[in-house]
Amino acid sequence: MSESESSTVSFRLRREIGGLRGGFQQIRHRWWFRILAWLALLAGIGAFALWFFLARDLPSVDQLKRYEPPLPTQVRAINGEPVHSYARERRIVLSYDEYPPLLVRAYMAAEDRTFFSHHGVDLPGIASAMWTNLTHHGRPVGASTITQQVAKNLLLTNEVSYVRKAKEAILAWRIEDALTKQQIMELYLNQIFLGRNAYGVAAASRAYFGKDLKQLSLAQMAYLAILPKGPANYDPDRSPDRALARRNWVLGEMLKNGFITQAQHDEAVAQPLGTIRRRISRYDRVGGYFIEAVRRQLIDKFGETAKDGPHSVYAGGLWVRTSLDPKLQGYAQQALRDELVRFERGRGWTGPIREADIGDDGDWRGALLGTNIGIDYDDWQAAIVISKSDGTANIGFANGKTGDLPRGNATMPVRGKGGAAFDALKPGDVIAVSPDGGDWALESIPKISGGMIVEDPSSGRIMAMQGGFDSRIQAFNRALQAERQPGSTIKPIVYTAALEQGMTPATIIMDAPFCVEQGAKLGRKCFRNFANERAGGARTMRWGIEQSRNLMTVRAAAQTGMDHVVDMIQRLGVSSKKLPPYLSYSLGAGTTTVERMVNAYSMLVNHGRELKPTLIDYVQDRHGKVIWPEHWRACDRCNAPDWDGKAMPRPVVRSKQVVDAMSAYQMVHITEGVIKRGTGVRLRSLDRPLMGKTGTTSGPTDTWFVGGSPQMIGGVYVGYDTPRPMGHYAQGATVAAPIMKQFLEKALDGLPKVQFRAPAGIRMVRIDRRTGKPVFGTWPSGDPLAPVIWEAFKPETEGRRTAHSDEQTDQNKQPVKRTAQPKAETPGDSDFLQREGGIY
Repeated sequence: MSESESSTVSFRLRREIGGLRGGFQQIRHRWWFRILAWLALLAGIGAFALWFFLARDLPSVDQLKRYEPPLPTQVRAINGEPVHSYARERRIVLSYDEYPPLLVRAYMAAEDRTFFSHHGVDLPGIASAMWTNLTHHGRPVGASTITQQVAKNLLLTNEVSYVRKAKEAILAWRIEDALTKQQIMELYLNQIFLGRNAYGVAAASRAYFGKDLKQLSLAQMAYLAILPKGPANYDPDRSPDRALARRNWVLGEMLKNGFITQAQHDEAVAQPLGTIRRRISRYDRVGGYFIEAVRRQLIDKFGETAKDGPHSVYAGGLWVRTSLDPKLQGYAQQALRDELVRFERGRGWTGPIREADIGDDGDWRGALLGTNIGIDYDDWQAAIVISKSDGTANIGFANGKTGDLPRGNATMPVRGKGGAAFDALKPGDVIAVSPDGGDWALESIPKISGGMIVEDPSSGRIMAMQGGFDSRIQAFNRALQAERQPGSTIKPIVYTAALEQGMTPATIIMDAPFCVEQGAKLGRKCFRNFANERAGGARTMRWGIEQSRNLMTVRAAAQTGMDHVVDMIQRLGVSSKKLPPYLSYSLGAGTTTVERMVNAYSMLVNHGRELKPTLIDYVQDRHGKVIWPEHWRACDRCNAPDWDGKAMPRPVVRSKQVVDAMSAYQMVHITEGVIKRGTGVRLRSLDRPLMGKTGTTSGPTDTWFVGGSPQMIGGVYVGYDTPRPMGHYAQGATVAAPIMKQFLEKALDGLPKVQFRAPAGIRMVRIDRRTGKPVFGTWPSGDPLAPVIWEAFKPETEGRRTAHSDEQTDQNKQPVKRTAQPKAETPGDSDFLQREGGIY
């Protein structure tokens, strides 16, 4: 192009631009243009203001990067096996890769088919929803994408308004910038509520089908995909037709979007829903009282809900290793229950467990489930009386089934009222029944109750706990919470104080009347033996404990000094505070718990070293870090597959000495005699080293036994919650000791017979158990009633040796050759025990 032509073009352009400018100047001065300009400006300002006021208070999307959903706390037994979980939101968190692809597509078809292509907001969907809301009345229709649902569920409220929808859209846009699509889908599938207390798809799979996700069919995945819109609307029990129609709609949407083939669609549509009636528990029910005690401890330590901190019981996802031994727990539970049922048998029906209101709608199953009553004793079951005729009561069970209770199976009298139990039944009564042929028979829940604990005496770990007949019927934990008089089980602790103050097991104490002056107001107090048994005269301390003589105990306490006795009671933790120095406390007048008594006996077995009873070994957070106990350290090399040639790793002992070790062992050795010759002789047939003591309080209102083996110490009491006489024949030896025997028969089966270990310095001396004098000679072995036994003494306290009248002669009346006095030995030395006849 020439220079003249270029100039011409430039001139024309300038003229046209000038013309446009002139035209714009003319339009700008028109009234309608000014109105439009002001409207546009106001709209822009309004949009900016709206965005500013909505966005400024929105939560940070960065929270989602650190988001940890509420998780149940998992409880494990002593062997590491899961036994329970504490949860208000049942949830199982999975990663995106762990979700089946078909499941993801089912949720896309039902909720957001363009999830992987939009940027958090579906604009066409929003426009369609707005038009529907403008032209129809009722609840506004939403067009939330999965990303918007994540924003609402995790960062916003459930308010129904356009303001919340606008906030939702802003947050969704931000979330798409901060997270990948896979991360967003993972959050969604782990978080959504799907009914039956299931949060997240994995938990819902177990709640509705009793399966893991990988086991679900296409039809079952499609059913789970319909639940976010409203689980109650598609409940498979109440609205099966509606649920089936909606599931098939999801399958149709999957086919329309190319997610499945026609063959897959047709096969899935032909299948039934396949849901189960109720969520199947993953765990066998074990240790209800133990598990509840653990829960209370965790709540005290970490709080209950997420607002209490990141490690709360119901949201923190804790992993809790407890000392619960499921086998021992089962044995303890069965032994206590069997005795309670046996004790109450023949006393009449105790009445319904609970009274429920069936209501006008006749929903008896809902009424029964609402009581949360369950029974797992033998073949007993909880049932509710639906209706009753002259000869039969129709009863219902938690699983929805019904049965008949004939009059002939409910003829036991009503306790305290008389008349047949059948006549007292009425609709709404929750009762216990057992199968009887094709019908059911009425059972009676015992009114008598009790508590039992089993502890490891080397560590203080509680391995079993039963606080009553059933925790779902009686929530009060009598093993931990019931303050009862310990009766004669306090006597070994009283005599331990006497041993520390210079007495020996062979010290002679008078079994004779003993009275004290209590002052002008209280007058003279005279003590007596149990059941007014006749005084026996001068006897050894050992004999007094074995035969549980009250007069000898109170006399020994007086000679020792009650200040020393109550100090020993406090040191061993029987009482949380120091008691006044009253002689009655030496006979069990104070109150204590099964837990404290078992721990006190365990400390005696542990050579007097302090033990603190524990239910929890350690607690880990959701990432596996041990957060309690504080300063917890793993035991290096304890789990080594083989010996590495180094010394065996041993835990550091940090407990203090609360009782002289030799005094503690002397008492353990004496209470072995209680099993062999005394009030605990019922357990002698177990034929292994055992120690223990029975106890019976005035009335009698409580019966006790505390004791066990070197591997485990247990304690049990039986009595009415409101103390009242159990009957004159009830004693620790006849009620409580049989419980411990039944437990130990199974608990110790297969375990080695281990002797109670003596501390350094103990001297084993052969004495006459009646007079306490050291003797020598050859005596029959293996007879627990032999007059000569091996007794435990502290150095220089065994007294002078004598043959006296106890010297044995042969058939020709010639003295038997005397044997040398054995040196101090450890009773755990099996060769020594076998050679010298053992410890009787």
